[in-house]
Amino acid sequence: MKVYPPEKIRNVALVGHSGAGKTTLAEALLFRAGTISRLGRIEDGNTVTDFDPEEHERGMSLSLALAPFEWHDHKINVIDTPGAPDFIADVYAALHVADLAVFVVSAVDGIEVGTERAWRVAEEFGVPRMVFINKLDKEQASFDRTLDQLRDRFGAGIAPIELPIGEEASFHGVADLFTDKAYVYDSGAAQEAEIPDDLEAREHEVHDNLVEGIVVADDELLERYLEGDIPAAAELEKMMAIGVADATVFPVVCGSATGPIAVDRLATFIVEIGPSPLRRKTMSVMAGGSEVEIDLRSDGDPLIQVFKTIADPYVGQISLFRVLSGRLNPEQTLNNQRSGSDEKLSKIAVMVGKESEAVDYLPMGDLGAVAKLNDTGTGDTLSVKSQPVKAPPIMKPTPVLATAVKAKTQADTDKLANALRRIQQEDPVLVVERNAETKQTLMRGMGETHLTITLQRLNRKFGVEVDTEAVRVPYRETISRPAQAEGKYKKQSGGHGQFGVAMLKVEPAQRGEGFEFVDEIKGGSIPRQFIPAVEQGIVETMADGGTVGFPVVDVRVRCYDGKYHSVDSSEMSFKMAGRLGFKAAMADAGPIILEPISKIEVSVPASYQGDVMGDLSSRRGQVQGTDAAPGGRQLITALVPTSEIISYAMDLRSLTQGWGTFTAEHDHYQELPSHLTDKVVAEAKEDN
Repeated sequence: MKVYPPEKIRNVALVGHSGAGKTTLAEALLFRAGTISRLGRIEDGNTVTDFDPEEHERGMSLSLALAPFEWHDHKINVIDTPGAPDFIADVYAALHVADLAVFVVSAVDGIEVGTERAWRVAEEFGVPRMVFINKLDKEQASFDRTLDQLRDRFGAGIAPIELPIGEEASFHGVADLFTDKAYVYDSGAAQEAEIPDDLEAREHEVHDNLVEGIVVADDELLERYLEGDIPAAAELEKMMAIGVADATVFPVVCGSATGPIAVDRLATFIVEIGPSPLRRKTMSVMAGGSEVEIDLRSDGDPLIQVFKTIADPYVGQISLFRVLSGRLNPEQTLNNQRSGSDEKLSKIAVMVGKESEAVDYLPMGDLGAVAKLNDTGTGDTLSVKSQPVKAPPIMKPTPVLATAVKAKTQADTDKLANALRRIQQEDPVLVVERNAETKQTLMRGMGETHLTITLQRLNRKFGVEVDTEAVRVPYRETISRPAQAEGKYKKQSGGHGQFGVAMLKVEPAQRGEGFEFVDEIKGGSIPRQFIPAVEQGIVETMADGGTVGFPVVDVRVRCYDGKYHSVDSSEMSFKMAGRLGFKAAMADAGPIILEPISKIEVSVPASYQGDVMGDLSSRRGQVQGTDAAPGGRQLITALVPTSEIISYAMDLRSLTQGWGTFTAEHDHYQELPSHLTDKVVAEAKEDN
């Protein structure tokens, strides 16, 4: 593929709800450009950007993929993104490097949750946006209904620049509001024509509204317009391009990806009014521990950032990157600003789906790929050593659902750790951690589908099979009243024996205080050198678990007396005395179970507020308050037992039709209600 200068590059992310037609649109763009000769999505389901077996099996995108093509002496780097909420992390990554987001919206289904969530992310990132209303040739399609929804959700910046000619089965072309010309696709390719009579009046009205909306942003144009001088189409497009780059105007075009109808015009608009990488003139970076502003230049030393890592079992690690500044040549050695290690980029390439094509160099703003970097992951910045700067990190969502995993066989155990490390390189939103309390390996992701796909990829890519089990809740134990006991350890087996006695008093501490050991020994009843051993024995016993087996917390222990033997006493004997004394005292101190309480924040449309609050109450939750949030949403804050929200990600999605989102974090521990104690004790015995 030919290398283009930055001003002739367009980096475009296709985003929107699952099923809106993003992957089909990517195929149609490649087809119209002549990059591919067939529409795989329509013919047999095999597409350029959906190439993983899991994507073929489910018929949906699960990862972002690149699909560059040439159009009107420009290069358009299309980033096809998944629409399912479980894979929104790839939307974050795509929007981090894209200069334009094209929102693909179904004219049948309208604005769905995936579209709105992606819009909020693009808005937060300040990414320019335009909309492609798709599926106008399908039954129950409506351009007007969809346009009204866009204006209602996303404001006055929504600006149609095309109108459909016909709808549903009769849809066969579009009217260009810049040129007052029609383009029909009755023979496959676009044919210029006059505006149909039944559309002429409306087209002129919308055209006038469009022109007025554009000229008011420029005093000179407005003055000319008021004097009767209507700006030419090229002037109007130039002005709109400024509004698009500023993310204040959001053009709306329309068509059918399966037709494909008006897809070629989308490519043309991307070239004509879409911003180039030169829009990013400067960047705030970290240098020497401080944030500084640097110029992004097409000449000079290269600066690149990895935005996606692909773990290929045959090729190895493939890193997708954007050239932030400078020019990148093959055989260059750059320094990873996170790890400090040098990375040699022997060959650089562009990716078209899963296929790579080597290039001579990549200019500023282009997207590329490199294989087999040793110590570089998603989000890492590579630069020359003389320019040690770190680009802003790629934002990512917080995982909301966990499952416990364990290797199926010993052979799987030997491979599991490495496989999990590599799968995390590919999917940085995935979190794998070992919970020492519950003795489980937890895998946290964005939802059930995300975790299921991850397990399938572990097996397919790395040959590792795992079993899953329910996540155990990290309960704790404490005591409810004071008690005392004697811990006596005596053992005689020839030669020196073991002897130690520790007299202990236990009492409840304030919730959250943890453990306190008080030395009240007087008169040397326990020699000073053995008292730390008593404390150590108590600490180890608390960690091993109380009467049920959960770690013990919030206890104060006083060691007030004891006995020793001048020959047989040792640190070991007093450590054992501490263990035995604490166990005996705790059994008589009214042991109780504490359960973890999470602070949860739920964001939902106002229409779901009552249902969500009622559901939280049914989970023994205590609503702390509600606040209005942007977009007509409500933010509900509550304290809920952690055991009640293990599967909340799936439950909230079902309750709110996917519109609800939440975050949760541990807040504190409190006493488990007595009516639940027997159940928790029974489960603990079963696990042990």
